[in-house]
Amino acid sequence: MVKTAYIPSSGIRRIPHLRQFLPEYAPSARIGGAAAVIGWGLRPTTRKARAAAQAHGLPFIALEDGFVRSLGLGVAGWPPFSMVVDDIGIYYDCTRPSRLEQLVLAADMPSEMLAQAQEAADFIVAHRLSKYNHAPDFATVFPDAPAEKSRPVVLLIDQTFGDMALQYGGADEHTFRQMFQTALNENPDADIWIKTHPDVLSGKKRGYLTDTAQHPRVRLLAEDINPISLLLQADKVYAVTSQMGFEALLCGKPLVTFGLPWYAGWGVSDDRHPDAAALAAAGRRAPRSLMQLFAAAYLQYSRYINPNTGEAGSLFDVLDHLAAMQRVNEKLRGEVYCVGMSLWKRAVVKPFFNVPSCRLKFVKSVQQLAQHNFPPDARLLAWGNGKQEIADFAARRRIPLLRMEDGFIRSVGLGSNLVPALSLVIDDIGIYFNAETPSRLEHILQNQNFSARDIQTALTLQKRLTEANISKYNVGSQAFTPPDTDKTVILVPGQVEDDASIRYGSPDICRNLDLLKAVRARRPDAYIIYKPHPDVVSGNRSGHIPPEEAARYADQTAAEADILTCLQYADEVHTMTSLTGFEALLRGKKVCCYGLPFYAGWGLTEDRLPAPRRSRRLSLPELAAGTLLHYPQYIHPDTRRAIDALTAAVVLAQQKAQQKNAAPIHRSWLAKQGGKIRQLLHSLKNG
Repeated sequence: MVKTAYIPSSGIRRIPHLRQFLPEYAPSARIGGAAAVIGWGLRPTTRKARAAAQAHGLPFIALEDGFVRSLGLGVAGWPPFSMVVDDIGIYYDCTRPSRLEQLVLAADMPSEMLAQAQEAADFIVAHRLSKYNHAPDFATVFPDAPAEKSRPVVLLIDQTFGDMALQYGGADEHTFRQMFQTALNENPDADIWIKTHPDVLSGKKRGYLTDTAQHPRVRLLAEDINPISLLLQADKVYAVTSQMGFEALLCGKPLVTFGLPWYAGWGVSDDRHPDAAALAAAGRRAPRSLMQLFAAAYLQYSRYINPNTGEAGSLFDVLDHLAAMQRVNEKLRGEVYCVGMSLWKRAVVKPFFNVPSCRLKFVKSVQQLAQHNFPPDARLLAWGNGKQEIADFAARRRIPLLRMEDGFIRSVGLGSNLVPALSLVIDDIGIYFNAETPSRLEHILQNQNFSARDIQTALTLQKRLTEANISKYNVGSQAFTPPDTDKTVILVPGQVEDDASIRYGSPDICRNLDLLKAVRARRPDAYIIYKPHPDVVSGNRSGHIPPEEAARYADQTAAEADILTCLQYADEVHTMTSLTGFEALLRGKKVCCYGLPFYAGWGLTEDRLPAPRRSRRLSLPELAAGTLLHYPQYIHPDTRRAIDALTAAVVLAQQKAQQKNAAPIHRSWLAKQGGKIRQLLHSLKNG
């Protein structure tokens, strides 16, 4: 039975997914019938909650953000993915025990948990993850920094004045003076770097070590920098109570502490606070390994939600999500000017750019764009390959150009009927369908070191997509007459003939009829099924072949059938650049490419054209990982928040099941306009 908890703070009650963080309690604004009182850490605002707990003889439970919280800052509105729940104290209060301290002392961590801890810690360092994950990498902030340092670097972690972790961590202003002087004395040949908060130099907050910048060996770093990337530059780290001290240990750096943070006193750091020994004498500290500390704090003490579903989750759910979104945040960092996009598409694409470091602006035309004064971090954004005038403007102004397109598992319904996309690709090099130039996808497939987790996730996704019969658009009828033949069955997917993927990826054959002729000429004895593109069948796009012409080269035309139903009965797929070729590979079919789609040239297809830039041989899971995991972004159609590919596949399967009786591909003009209006209103409402 779920108990009621009195939470006087309306701010806490409004935390997204609070019930998933606190499954044992139902939040209430009334104390009557409550089994506990909940407040936020040791903030002064919890006095009312603590007084209520004492007056009613109820336990007080403290909440705090977890150690890997979110992509952006909480003050900027980014909700937490992790939280700690402490019924004894709170981890940063050294004056009394906490639940975290008890977990570390108990050291009840089987070998499997310690192995998980090591895996997670390695992931955190490799992907440079911290509590907040919006800040740029050290190399981005200081692009001219030499690769080799001439002198050792000692990093001191400053903190903002009045930080509660200092008040309850046995530290004050004198502690920072002592740390600074000790670091100078112990490292006479080193450069001293001091990391302070950006708000300190701007005057919004006070630090403790700001005035030390005049010292000849001191470099004050007030820029917003990814903590792990900064720690990796240091040879030794000094901290008072900052969580960056523990992250320094994860980075393998020698650590000296001067306060009493939760991680001090366990034998993993050089602890200089005079009361550190007293904690051990009182039985509150004992020798523990770094991974025991990590397992207690990150696996046992912290609670997580799965950012993709909003349900209770694990540390790895959060780490995977933050690593993916951190890549997106870096790719989109800056002021992004989107040129010439319709009102409907603006509403659809906006959530894909909802990351802390991106400032998205919409501009009607290049002429209007020319009136802007661009900041140094400006980028232009265009749909697909972009109009030439946009590319020319970007080249003249030396502004990087981003290109975006629909993703590979897109929606239940056609984009030409204004059905919004679940996925987009945003490419900072080129665009995947243009084989004339490199793209980010090609770079990923050529260079990415795919991890074991990538491969396993790709295999799971492949199974999910194939079992649920999910394709890009998921339209068409499953009514299909299977071929009754002993011949090799070849599926020829038609395409939109003025599509950019044909213009830039299929120089020799660029018409559906020519493709059919070429396939029949090469395979005169095969049974050929021609499947027109759904946008062509709907009447929205070009590429129609008259039925009598198609019948001269194809044994069967499946105009209204679902492409995956056709694919089920095919032995081979022959295509110019259609995504159906990739979907066929996922289903174990042989694929012959007459153009250069993104999946050609990696050793998995029979290719009629050379692809000299694509020299790597890939396995199918590697191709799927690069194409579906690392390249696209996915957005939940209801929450409009970022999700992963596995969740997107579940959403599409649910939508597909709900729309079994959806309208056919070919509809009247009036019916299509009505559908477009409904989709437009829905997109504007949720965008």
